[in-house]
This record gives sequence, structure tokens and C-alpha cells, in this order.
Amino acid sequence: MEPNPPEGGRRQRRHFGRRKGPALSAHQAGLLQTLLPRLRIETQSARDPRSYFSAAVSDVWLEIGFGGGEHLLWQAEANPRVGLIGAEPYVSGVAKLLSKLAPGPTPNLRLYTEDAADIIEALPDASLGRVFVLFPDPWPKTRHHKRRFVQMAMLDQLARVMKPGAELRFATDDNDYLVWTLERLSAHRAFQWLATTGADWRARPPDWPQTRYEAKAIRAGDTCAYLRFARTR
Repeated sequence: MEPNPPEGGRRQRRHFGRRKGPALSAHQAGLLQTLLPRLRIETQSARDPRSYFSAAVSDVWLEIGFGGGEHLLWQAEANPRVGLIGAEPYVSGVAKLLSKLAPGPTPNLRLYTEDAADIIEALPDASLGRVFVLFPDPWPKTRHHKRRFVQMAMLDQLARVMKPGAELRFATDDNDYLVWTLERLSAHRAFQWLATTGADWRARPPDWPQTRYEAKAIRAGDTCAYLRFARTR
């Protein structure tokens, strides 16, 4: 329905914008050289994602675009038996998270610093128990809508790698992207919206901590939406 067109035989990478932001401090730059190699994973087709972690984990969750890493780190610390993979190509965001991890890396957390679509394609079927897409770039201009992460082709991929009953969590402060996402997820046969009342998608569950982007939106007076969809059996 909305797949990114191939270019030179390969799928175009359109889901993220810039990779670099403000200049890094010497400490952050050092962590990219020393700590990141210990946490970074490489994609290998059909590899069980539980093997990415040094300690045994009972499930694996994926956060796509973790920003500064507040939510990702909270989930890793709150769920020590779950392996958390964070995908984020923005160097400054990765550096912010590494600074939080420097005192002692969390054993059940691993990072992927390229396009999240790569690692999703490499995962075997039914290998993820939860996926987070929190406050992604809404790409508001019409000509950029093809760069939005939520596309029917991407939902096909997520449906493939998510276990039956697994949960997809999505949040945004952009009303147009909210409508866009609801239209596509509601039309996809592999996902079921878990909202039962009008208030369900206006409040975060207790195990859904706030991100810095959400806090910024709230300070600006914007309304945030929190969607939860289950991978149908």
C-alpha cells in the first residue's frame, strides 16, 4: 500500500533525518569509542535476539528511535529478565544514553545505531514481545509522509517479528500523525487496538515512563496520545 520504492535494488532509507547534532563533549566522544562497542549489536539474519545478551533473558523488546534513552533505560532496569534493544541513529541521543550507562552498563540493554528497519528485517519470525515507537518524527510536510515510520509495509514487518499477543506502543503529540497511525493500524488485520474507553489513549500506563520529548510537548501545551495495539493471534 505504501512501501518505500526501491532504489538501485535496495529499499530507500527514509525513516530518520540527521545523524549528528551539537558537538559532543570529550567525555561523550570517549564513550562512543569505549562503551558503545560493548553494547552495539550487528544484524545477522534470523538470529535469535536473545543471543545478543550476555545473561539469559526470557523475552526481547525493541524501542525504535529512543532519543535520549530515558524510556529505554527505565524499561531495562524495571524488567531485568527482558532484553531491551534500542535502535537510534542520532549520535547525540546515543551519547546521552551512554553517559547514563557509564557508571555501570545495564546487562540486558543493547544498542543498534543504524536504521531500525535493518534489524527488524533481520529478526526471525515471532521473536519480539513488545515494540515501542514513541514520539517519532511526524514528517509534517505532505511530500515527506513517505518517510514516516508507520507505513503498511513496515507494519507487515512488525507483525512478522512480533509474537502473538505482543504489544505495540505508539505515542505522538502530532494530531495528523495520530490520525495517520490509527488509520493504518486499524486497517491492518494483524493488530487490535486495546483501548476500551476514550481516556485509555490519553493517559500513559504506570509502566510507561515519560520521555524528554513528551515533557517538552506538554510544556508547550500540546496534547499527547498513547496507543497500545496487540499482535492478534
